[in-house]
Amino acid sequence: MANYGILVDFVTRLPKNDIGQCALMEMRKRGVGTDEIIFGGDRLGIYFLETGAVSRGSKVVYDRAHSAIAEIQPGMIDWEKVFEDVEWFHWTGITPAISQGAADVCLEAVKVASEMGITTSTDLNYRAKLWNYGGDREAIMTELTSYCDIILGNEEDAEKHFGIKPEGLDITTQGEHVKAEAFLSVCKQMMKKFPNAKKVITTLRGSISASHNTWAGVLYDGKTMFKSSQYQITHIVDRVGGGDSFMGGLIYGLLHYPNDDQNVLDFAVAASCLKHTIKGDANLVTVEEVEKLMGGDASGRVSR
Repeated sequence: MANYGILVDFVTRLPKNDIGQCALMEMRKRGVGTDEIIFGGDRLGIYFLETGAVSRGSKVVYDRAHSAIAEIQPGMIDWEKVFEDVEWFHWTGITPAISQGAADVCLEAVKVASEMGITTSTDLNYRAKLWNYGGDREAIMTELTSYCDIILGNEEDAEKHFGIKPEGLDITTQGEHVKAEAFLSVCKQMMKKFPNAKKVITTLRGSISASHNTWAGVLYDGKTMFKSSQYQITHIVDRVGGGDSFMGGLIYGLLHYPNDDQNVLDFAVAASCLKHTIKGDANLVTVEEVEKLMGGDASGRVSR
């Protein structure tokens, strides 16, 4: 979102050492505000990624135990101060998966945001390898998500967190033939479970192989289900950050096209599609590049 010219701040806890400073400078380099970051703990959590190709899927190994954010506790962050003059707060399902303390602080945040009338969104982001500290995942995620205005997830997120799944669909056998209509039931079930939600969005990834995916999305506002075009991403450079880039595009779209949910969804899907062509976590494209793809120009021709 910083790349699209939006003023944003990242709130986290970093160790006060050279590695924490390196992370801080990386965010500043991308134009992300860091004034609300607190310091403490001894280490920065990391993970290792084995990048897959063709029929070999990618593999992640997490090393986040005893990290600064894993050891965060309620009361360490002054959320009322953090949320001064803020209109939007976004959290992801990865945070409460790290530790009970991180889950408790996340709950602190959404409660204060709700009290202050701040729009709150989540990307449910189920990570099986992180939920291992003994917390009741469904209870934790249900309480946190109940405060959200905007909910993003995929079919696995909804099923693993809440037991909600598309009727009559096994996503692992669908390949490229992922039908948007099958997810209307998921959206309706999510709306029923979370009555505060104004919009539920589902990403639709068809995995032909680790190197070739289809990519689309649906948005449900309680009455109408909007569907995007489907993109063929035939040569994935890096899919890490695909969901985050979708969420960044979605929030940008909701802020800039408040009365055009179709345009909102199309922007998010196109932004994320482009991210799959960029190495690293960050989506480095411009608004103009996203709008170019939205307009149908997927030629990839050199701009001279």
